[in-house]
Amino acid sequence: MADSIIATADLRKSYEGVEALAGLNLTVARGSICGLLGRNGAGKTTTIKVLLGMARPTSGRASVFGLAADAEQTSVEIRRRTAFVSEERDLYDSMTVEQLIHFTASFYPRWRKDLEQDYRRKFELPADRAVKHLSRGGRTKLALLLALCSGAELLILDEPTSGLDPAATEEVLQSLVSHAARTEATVLLSTHQLTDVDQIADHVAIIDRGRTLVVGALDDIRAGYRRVQLVFDGEAPEGLPGVPGIVATRRQGRVLTVLSSAGADRIIDEAQVLKPVSVDVLPVTLKEIFLATVAGEGGNALV
Repeated sequence: MADSIIATADLRKSYEGVEALAGLNLTVARGSICGLLGRNGAGKTTTIKVLLGMARPTSGRASVFGLAADAEQTSVEIRRRTAFVSEERDLYDSMTVEQLIHFTASFYPRWRKDLEQDYRRKFELPADRAVKHLSRGGRTKLALLLALCSGAELLILDEPTSGLDPAATEEVLQSLVSHAARTEATVLLSTHQLTDVDQIADHVAIIDRGRTLVVGALDDIRAGYRRVQLVFDGEAPEGLPGVPGIVATRRQGRVLTVLSSAGADRIIDEAQVLKPVSVDVLPVTLKEIFLATVAGEGGNALV
C-alpha cells in the first residue's frame, strides 16, 4: 500500500519446526503511532526481527518503506532509515552519557542536534554520568534520546516503558507523541501495556500465535465493537448462531451478553425474535477488545 510504511502479507517464520509467524498480515500507516499488541510468544519480537533484517522469513512478504525486508541491500537501507530501541536497552556501559551521544551521532548524517539539546534538558541526563550508573529510567531515556535524534523516519520501540515508574512512563509517552507530531515520523510500539497504547496510539494491531486478529485505526476499531446485554424473562438462550461479527458471548441466568465487532444493530435485530425484556448497548475498551479477541477468539467466551 502506497500510504503504508510497513506491510506484510502471509508472513511466516519457523524455528526448528515451531511456527512463530503463521501468516501475519500487517500494515502500519505512514505517520501513525501503531501499537503492536500480543501475549508472550504471540510473534511480536519475531515480526520486528524480520522487519529489521535480523531474521529471514520462511515464506510470505515483508516490506518497509516499500523495500523488501529480506533482501540484503534493501535491508541495509531500511536500517539506515529506522531507529530501534530494544527491551534490553543495549548501551555501552563504559561510556559516559556525553560520550555515547557523540559516538552515536557520528553514525547518522541526519542527526538532529536541535532535538538532542531539547531532550537532554527534558530527560535531565547528567553528561558526565557513566551509562552503567544510570537508573533503569535513565537508561530508557538515553536510549530513547539516541533514537529520537537520529533523524529516523521510523521508530520501532520494544516495551519502551517496561519497569518505569508512572512519572517516567508519562514523560516517555508524551515525548513520543510530541516527536511524532514534530517530525512526522512513524512509530511502531510493541508492548504489553494496553494503557500506553490506549493513551497515545492512533492505530493498533493485535496478534496471537503469529496471526493478525485485529488491525486498523483505533477509533474505527472502537466504533465497530459493542457490548450488547440482553435480559430475558426466563433463562437466556445459548447465543445467537449465524450472526456475523460475534467475537464472544457470555450467558448468566436471564442475561446474555454479546461482544460484537460489527456494531450492535444486527445483534439487536436478530435478538428481537427471542423477545428480550431489555437491551443495553455499551462501548468497549481496548482492554476488553484485546482480551476477548485473544482469549475468546472462537466466540465462546466473554472476558
